[in-house]
Amino acid sequence: QVQLVESGGGLVQPGGSLRLSCAGSGFTLDGYAIGWFRQAPGKERVRVSCTSRSGGLTVYTDSVKGRFTISRDNAKNTVYLQMNSLKPEDTALYYCAASGACRSNGMDYRGKGTLVTVSS
Repeated sequence: QVQLVESGGGLVQPGGSLRLSCAGSGFTLDGYAIGWFRQAPGKERVRVSCTSRSGGLTVYTDSVKGRFTISRDNAKNTVYLQMNSLKPEDTALYYCAASGACRSNGMDYRGKGTLVTVSS
């Protein structure tokens, strides 16, 4: 059974850091492009970042450039999202998704998400 499981969310103060993990089960993530998405209450879903199958292409939405970094650990079958200098507007449910290529929507598999709250 193909599964993506996110972890690492929580409550953090503005300016703090979190590292989210996306672990694959039932398939190997290095055969897929992996995207991180977020959705805040009452707002549209946003693709935060995506890395291609080869890892040669990574993209970030403008609001997180310079603060977030996506990376892979193929040995652990896990993709990470390192989030630094967090802001209250980063508060959202974050989830990862897998597909053949990076897409803004309609990726083939997704996890249930992990909640990130940035607040003092």
